[in-house]
Amino acid sequence: MAGQLSDAWPTLRGMSDESATGASSAGAATAAPPERPPGPSLSPSRAGDFLTCPLLYRFRVIDRLPEPPSPAAVRGTLVHAVLERLFDRAAADRTPEAARALVAPEWSRLLAAEPELATLFEDDAERALWLDEVARMVDRYFTLEDPRRIEPAHRELCVEAELASGLRVRGYIDRLDVAPGGEMRIVDYKTGGSPPEEFEARALFQMRFYALTIWRAQGQVPKLLQLIYLGNGEIVRYEPDEAGLLATERKIEALWQAIERATVNRDWRPRPGRICDWCAHQAICPAFGGTPPPIPDAPVRPDEVPELRDGASPV
Repeated sequence: MAGQLSDAWPTLRGMSDESATGASSAGAATAAPPERPPGPSLSPSRAGDFLTCPLLYRFRVIDRLPEPPSPAAVRGTLVHAVLERLFDRAAADRTPEAARALVAPEWSRLLAAEPELATLFEDDAERALWLDEVARMVDRYFTLEDPRRIEPAHRELCVEAELASGLRVRGYIDRLDVAPGGEMRIVDYKTGGSPPEEFEARALFQMRFYALTIWRAQGQVPKLLQLIYLGNGEIVRYEPDEAGLLATERKIEALWQAIERATVNRDWRPRPGRICDWCAHQAICPAFGGTPPPIPDAPVRPDEVPELRDGASPV
């Protein structure tokens, strides 16, 4: 999408901005996420969990088992925060030096909110190396885009829509750009490298999920889906169309029916694979000789489970 992207955006049904500190970003449609009426809902993260491993979905949604933070996951949170804050600055001030200067204060903010993050590192030297890697990823961003030429319409955008079946689909988009002609580009930052084929499908499904949600909420198919991999400096682009999004919609509906069957039958089977290397629940997984805890009698709704920030692992 050539040229500078517009920061003008009308108030839109089913969309709102939520910055890392809870304040509205520039061009916010509303001050808070839309109220969620009763009924089933699904996010791309939870849909991806079930596609990857039904038992992982159960552990995260039904059991709500805690997962310890990892340096890779927290790095993703920090890089996202830095890039979001970068766009608070005037266009001419969005330089690599300005971005690097945001790393320390954003890390301090994360520590203030979650003091336990300090235990991720054995000593100051290990933390310094980790912060250096964060800075390198921020620098790498500037080799892929020139933020001085971009005015996002939204950052950390909450999108939500209801499908014909009554299922609500929802999610948070890192950045939504809008060209002067109204064409939309969905941008997602990934702090890992571009994934191998078996994991790439999940990333593209997430982006199609977002595109479907915007299409159903606003009646317009986004022009471009863009994944920015800061781990190795690659960009993956995909142009969606109505036929492809209808196929995504059918997949989501079938997926929800499978989740409902698993819930009724209390049948949550593991699906072993390479992705197990990153899973925090191997000790209680039958595929590794473990025993899951009893299933709670009153599981929470999927929309009550917080979204996980991007990290380097695919789960």
